[in-house]
Amino acid sequence: MSAVVVIGGGIAGLASAALLAKDGHTVTLIEALPNVGGRAGSWEQDGFRFDTGPSWYLMPEVFDHFFKLLGTSAEEQLKLVTLDPGYRVIFEGEAEPLDITANREQNLDLFERVEPGSRPRMERYLNSARETYEIAKLRFLYTSFADIRPLLRRDVLSRTATLATLLLRPLSSLVDRTVKDNRLRQILGYPAVFLGSSPYIAPSMYHLMSHLDFEGGVMYPMGGFTRLIDQIANLARAQGVTIITRATATAITTRDGVATGVEYTDASGSMQKLAADIVVSAADLHHTETRLLPPELQTYPQAYWDRKTPGPSALLIYLGVRGELPQLEHHTLFFARDWKAGFERIFGAESSIPEPASLYVCKPSGLDPSVAPEGFENLFVLVPIPADPQIGRGDVDGDGDTRIEVLADTVIEQIAEWAGIPDLASRIVVRKTVGPGDFENDLHTWRGTALGPAHTLGQSAMFRAGNISKKVAGLYYAGGSTIPGIGLPMCLISAEVLVKRLRGDVSTEALPEPLRPTVG
Repeated sequence: MSAVVVIGGGIAGLASAALLAKDGHTVTLIEALPNVGGRAGSWEQDGFRFDTGPSWYLMPEVFDHFFKLLGTSAEEQLKLVTLDPGYRVIFEGEAEPLDITANREQNLDLFERVEPGSRPRMERYLNSARETYEIAKLRFLYTSFADIRPLLRRDVLSRTATLATLLLRPLSSLVDRTVKDNRLRQILGYPAVFLGSSPYIAPSMYHLMSHLDFEGGVMYPMGGFTRLIDQIANLARAQGVTIITRATATAITTRDGVATGVEYTDASGSMQKLAADIVVSAADLHHTETRLLPPELQTYPQAYWDRKTPGPSALLIYLGVRGELPQLEHHTLFFARDWKAGFERIFGAESSIPEPASLYVCKPSGLDPSVAPEGFENLFVLVPIPADPQIGRGDVDGDGDTRIEVLADTVIEQIAEWAGIPDLASRIVVRKTVGPGDFENDLHTWRGTALGPAHTLGQSAMFRAGNISKKVAGLYYAGGSTIPGIGLPMCLISAEVLVKRLRGDVSTEALPEPLRPTVG
């Protein structure tokens, strides 16, 4: 088979490398950072260990399917715990938080209590979410859209009118027709943020996300998401993948429009070359196209990106806190009353940081003793903000850029006030911040976005950037910048879609388990 070089050791790169090796290719993966994981990295200090990015384990069947392609399973690789409640929501100006559980009927009861008469509409909403989720998995997620004929099935054609409506109307419009209470609208609309988008610009197709948390439940892998990354990396190595860290790709080499390999700088600063029949970039697509290829070979040049919408960036705050924090669940969402204004500030032409910001706090130490010393809590805080590297970079112990650290102070005060933890700031013993400038500098992300291109109508499904170069034969893409999109499950699927693309498989279904090499 072919010699393959994979650029980028995030989950998409690791998964791509593992599957390609399983399929019979000889694979080398290079990663610029000291450790693999990319956004899903890990940071440790004074006995605390923080997942640096993803923290929601949704779509568990996608993870399990990926593992089964490699001859194992999620059960064998991870110790998964279902969170109940799945998450808590604290609202500005409201004394009562609302908890979403792992049980559909309990969640319907909650909505009915908050908004009497809403139950029948919510039942229809969740039924539609489940149906849309299943058709999406069957027809739209595991395909490269290289051929539309496999999409022309009865199950798709019979839903054409419904699917068109779900694509053309924003999520907010469907939510507003379902419930009237602002708090409930926020709960149904917030999954758009998982997609790097806003409920006011994401297609209502994405109401399917509510099926995941209202019925599927939210899980957590003990040991954190770094455990997930470690297991995938181990499986890749077991398939024969060579992983080289501290290796910064500087160019994709070509000859007569055909990829021939990758040039990179190693840990000593020396230039190295890897020959390849196939190059896969799982790095940020904007960086790959505009920095690793000459202009004449760019499928997605800067002019393409100038017309696109980035997902939000983020202020990330990692906090080690003395004592318990029973006011917070494993996942706690804080929603500002006027959150439409917040989204407008993030995605508007004249962007600015929302005041007050809606934000998210993860407290894995309530469940996982490995992430904090006994008697302390581990908090991961994410505040969506505009994708603008000029906002600044963070650092440890308040040494980041002034704008970032002042915002972090404000956010800590907000959490303390809204959650009823008046002494929160005085109990912090470890603090680190990350800003948009860090995403741009460390991960080479487009405009410092934390997630990737937003899921708008023009940037979803077949309208999203494809996973193959149109200018360089043998150059392919994986990860959140390309199809099917943002999130850990989508990145795993992107690796499988890559394998299908290389095989010439234009089907829409997931591959049979386990993956059978195309050659002996």
